[in-house]
Amino acid sequence: MVEWFGAMQGQEYTQTKWGLGLRLPQHTDNDIESELNEGKILRTHLLRPTWHFVSSNDIYWLLKLTAPRVHTSNAYMYRQMELSDKVFNQCNDILITTLEGAKHLTREAINEEFKKHKIIAKGHRLSYIMMNAELEGIVCSGARQGNQFTYTLLEERVKHKNSLDKDEALAQLSIRYFNSRNPATVKDFATWSGLTIGDCKKGIGMIKKSLHKEIIAQQEYFLNPDTSLPDKQLGKIHFLPIYDEFIMGYKDRNAIMTLKNNASFRYDSMVVYEGQVIGTWKRTITKNSIDIEYDFFKPLNSLQCKVWDESLNQMSCFFNLKVNRP
Repeated sequence: MVEWFGAMQGQEYTQTKWGLGLRLPQHTDNDIESELNEGKILRTHLLRPTWHFVSSNDIYWLLKLTAPRVHTSNAYMYRQMELSDKVFNQCNDILITTLEGAKHLTREAINEEFKKHKIIAKGHRLSYIMMNAELEGIVCSGARQGNQFTYTLLEERVKHKNSLDKDEALAQLSIRYFNSRNPATVKDFATWSGLTIGDCKKGIGMIKKSLHKEIIAQQEYFLNPDTSLPDKQLGKIHFLPIYDEFIMGYKDRNAIMTLKNNASFRYDSMVVYEGQVIGTWKRTITKNSIDIEYDFFKPLNSLQCKVWDESLNQMSCFFNLKVNRP
């Protein structure tokens, strides 16, 4: 599923796993956690200056394609944090020496190594040092230690390098994007990928034989006519995680907000029914249960009330926790 999407925004770790669970109802939180701990799915910085889930099969060519644009976005902060190429190279050398031999270390443990070499790295400065190392293909996510995230060397974590040249990578990312998120515009693709409008137009041109173009409300949309929504997904309520690809995959989200009218968003996560946002929700996970709060734009009808229970049951099965309804 991660491979099909190309990448999934993943700074909210538990919620991003739930985003996969929504789409793969036969899998549980433990199943996806295992994929991450085994390195089949990685959590790293690419596309834009934020974490994403990405398949280990795609990590190398995606970094090669998108890391330069992320560096450009980060350039101001690099200067603000006094992070020169010399500092980055020194930190990367320390990381390689410290992590070689398939070690998986937390950020705090890595920072102790930086301190030994008199490198001041804490707060945002440490974050940008580690992001640079991810973008350069030095480190990636390791297996979690309890609830703590770790880093490990990418070349030891993913030994097979699926390398593509820039044009091949651009065509492949274009295919992944429009297969999983169509119909969409050039600006949607550019916003999601972090690439320039020019590169996005070039990518669309490379795969134009597999795309159909439509003009909707004076906007040019591209779609793959061979993809469609399975009937079994119709008539379901979906509790989307924050930063879900259904939202973050587009620049213009007006088409899914037609029922909002003047309603405000009480919570950050969206509730979706048949392609439309019908309200917002939040959840609080405790040791033994999940507490749900929600706010709908208007009361649910009888059919929606029925599928509401089914959706909560899916969440309960995914986390193996009781869901406390309001």
